[in-house]
Amino acid sequence: MIKVRSPLDECPNAPSGPACTQLFKAIKNPYFIGEEVALTQTLGWVDAWRCAPSVYAVAARTTAHVVAAVNFAREHKLRLVVKGGGHSFQGTSNAPDSLLVWTRKMNEITLHDSFVAAGCEGTAAPLRAVTVGAGALWAHVYDAVTTRAGGYVQGGGCMTVGVAGLIQSGGFGSFSKAYGLAASSLIQAEVVTADGVVRVANACTNPDLFWGLKGGGGGSLGVVTRLTLRVHKLPVDFGAVNMTIQATSPAAFRRLMGLMVDFYSQNLMNPHWGEQIRFRPDNVLKISMVFQGLDRSQAQAIWRPFMQSVDGAPDDFKVEFALLPIVATSAREFWAPTLIKRALGFISTDDRPGAPAGNVFWPGDQRQAGQVLHGYQSAWLPSALLQAGQRKAFCDALYSATRHWGVSLHVNKGLAGATADVMAAAKDTAMNPAVLDAFALAISGAEEQPAYAGVPGHAPDVALARSRAQAIGRAMDEVRKLVPNAGCYVSESDYFAPAWQQSFWGSNYPRLAGVKAKYDPHGLFFVHHGVGSESWSRDGFTRQA
Repeated sequence: MIKVRSPLDECPNAPSGPACTQLFKAIKNPYFIGEEVALTQTLGWVDAWRCAPSVYAVAARTTAHVVAAVNFAREHKLRLVVKGGGHSFQGTSNAPDSLLVWTRKMNEITLHDSFVAAGCEGTAAPLRAVTVGAGALWAHVYDAVTTRAGGYVQGGGCMTVGVAGLIQSGGFGSFSKAYGLAASSLIQAEVVTADGVVRVANACTNPDLFWGLKGGGGGSLGVVTRLTLRVHKLPVDFGAVNMTIQATSPAAFRRLMGLMVDFYSQNLMNPHWGEQIRFRPDNVLKISMVFQGLDRSQAQAIWRPFMQSVDGAPDDFKVEFALLPIVATSAREFWAPTLIKRALGFISTDDRPGAPAGNVFWPGDQRQAGQVLHGYQSAWLPSALLQAGQRKAFCDALYSATRHWGVSLHVNKGLAGATADVMAAAKDTAMNPAVLDAFALAISGAEEQPAYAGVPGHAPDVALARSRAQAIGRAMDEVRKLVPNAGCYVSESDYFAPAWQQSFWGSNYPRLAGVKAKYDPHGLFFVHHGVGSESWSRDGFTRQA
């Protein structure tokens, strides 16, 4: 049991002092944040929430510790919060005046050559698998499974995300069209439900709870303490494509959009490719994609026609390549902090003295550490938009959106173009079925770097935030003209989404609500816009009549 005190509490008294200055520098290290019980990776969302610590926390190291915390909270009618990686954009891993179950120290990782879920003996084939504690981070799981053991586990693109939170949200990795949702690889979970009972959930034991944990949202159905995930065969190579193309005029940018969308629909909507295509208001196309199952020469051959089209219009397009626009590496070394990757800036490490060598993260994800969100919206884009007769309308809408704010297409966060096995496994999760036909998740968002309300010189720019939130809304309104009832991914969505039940879970929501009613009938587990939260006040303290 820990009496929680935020390191930010001292800053209002001396915001320019050395301690506060050093703290805001340290907050840019996601591993520093992850090991602070009072902090979350995102420090707030203007007009929505602010990182506010619990009064007390149970720093759980065993399932018995979690049981004790759940029973204590239930018996004393306390607001209960669960935090592992602490990456929630919605602020669901913190709440003032609450008791926190902090699972970060439950981070053990165990590999299995042959695993069968409890109760499934004789009906399920043994699988290579890995069992991880709820507080483990994907960077450490990749190190154990891929770098050291030569296997592949489907986890998050951001390496400092917690395993349990990603699985419960459904979860996307960089190669989702090849390996499916992260939740689809869940074989078994151990979970403490609201009655304090430790339950095993898998396809044969408590199958309704098992289904709900696969995409029903973290912190709503119980406290997950341990997960066992399937380990897949590792490809020979992983690679990346990074380039920036500046269009010299708005008309040229609209044409560039058409080239990119045509090229993607014809060449990249398949299990080999994932990650992001970004369209910016300054008429810039930024490509940050990854590939698997191809070598570098094969990837170069695929991109050659697109680059020839761009190079053939030097008056319209200016290409700014990365140091190496198309790279490939041994898949086994993809997440390893090799000397050359560190030297070239391809991977970053925890810079604290004595930090474990496995504490690594992608440089681009560092912007999330300590951020305060100004606005954030997303929408799944159906594959029909890529049909020949609809691409023009789609590109027109995308162009109109970028006149207000930037839009990124996260093509690994839609399963259109995936394998049949991936589709079948995704259907057996609680995720919104819209993900099955989506070729991408369109995201528009804005943030500012480490900021915290109440600290002079470090407070968020509220006026700027509200202006940007309005611009994001206008941008996404242009997209929704084509997809008026688009679903969205629960972990990357608008805090203020009005019809969140339909947006996050679609036709699966009634079934999820039934699972919630069975395992948590009194609503001990509450998160903003989580299953059953409509029965509670916004702060989760008062049950609505």
